[in-house]
Formats: sequence, structure tokens, C-alpha cells
Amino acid sequence: MRPWVKSTSVTARYVQLVISCTVLGVGVALLLKSRMGSDGYSTLVSGLTLQTGWPFWFMNIVVGAVFVGVAWMRGRKPGPGTLVQWFLVGTVISYGLDVVPDIESMAVRFLALCAALVLMSIGVAGYLASDTGAGPAEAMALSWDPPLPFRWSYSILQAVAAVLGWLMGASAGLGTVLVFVLMGPAVDLVRRRWTILEFPTRVEHHSA
Repeated sequence: MRPWVKSTSVTARYVQLVISCTVLGVGVALLLKSRMGSDGYSTLVSGLTLQTGWPFWFMNIVVGAVFVGVAWMRGRKPGPGTLVQWFLVGTVISYGLDVVPDIESMAVRFLALCAALVLMSIGVAGYLASDTGAGPAEAMALSWDPPLPFRWSYSILQAVAAVLGWLMGASAGLGTVLVFVLMGPAVDLVRRRWTILEFPTRVEHHSA
């Protein structure tokens, strides 16, 4: 018998974290460029921004801190990946919105929306699989698993956040609905099918 670990490289974990968060940021930028609504978390932040008059970036930090704090109280400890996801994704989104031109064609906007959903699912799945800590929305959803599996807790969280943001005046659209309907199951599917992304949290033992 000898210890066998699929991958324990700290460097590999953080490379996957950074790449995945970059992919996630590009996906969110495309979602916003499609002009068909944003994810539920961002819709909530937008609604609170409208109600308080505080800048979006500041409100994003406040909401993120609350989500991470609640998740921590429920046993989901933050990690280095929490901060990387929190700030890197926002940076990539800002850069992406500057680089990607505005899209006028409805067909192209729909294609951008579809691409966004795929990239966001892969990005979230990849950074969670690095096991370095979850960002605000994912940490909150994971803190309810159990009793609710992540694929449902994440969808419910996005849906509730979207409705609250919409009630406070934020805009919502087809993209908002598709995010809370599809993202949870899609992230779960990517992690189950692409097991190469997963980093084990303990050493397993197999026969030589």
C-alpha cells in the first residue's frame, strides 16, 4: 500500500483558481454585454446601490462581507480563494466591459448570453474545485449544503437575490432568469463530469 493523491500541488490549486476566476469574470462581462440582465447576486447589489446611493463597488464589498460572514457562522470558512474570487472576478469584469464592444444585433446578444452561461458555469466549477475557499455567493449556497444540495441552494440564492434586487429597482431579464434556473445544476454537472478539476482534501490510499 502507498499513499496516492491525484494532485496536492499548492501551485496547481492556485493556478486553477486564477484561471477559473478569470473565465468566470469573462463570462459575467459577456452576460452584461448581452444586455439581458445580470446574475442574481449582482442584481441584488444593483438594487441596494439604487436604494442607498452608495457606489456599486462599495455595496458589492458590503454584501459580499455579509454573505461570507453568514456562511462562516454556518461552518463554511473562507480561504485565500475567497478573496481572490471576490476581487479578481470584479477586476476581470471591469476590464472585459471596456474591451468587448457593445453588441447591437439581437442574435449576437443571444449568442453572447449562451457563451456567458457556459463560461460562468465552468469558472465557478473550476474555482470551487480548487478547494481554496468560496466567494460570497457560492459560500452562502454551500453553507446550506446540507440539507440542500448546492445545485439547488445556489439556484435558490440567485433567484431570491434577483427578486430582491428587482423589487428595489434593479433591472432583470432573460439572462437573470437563466442564471438562477441553470447555473446551480450546470456547475454541479461540470464538477461531476470533469473530475480532473477536483483537488482532494485528504490523502487516499490505493494498492501499488
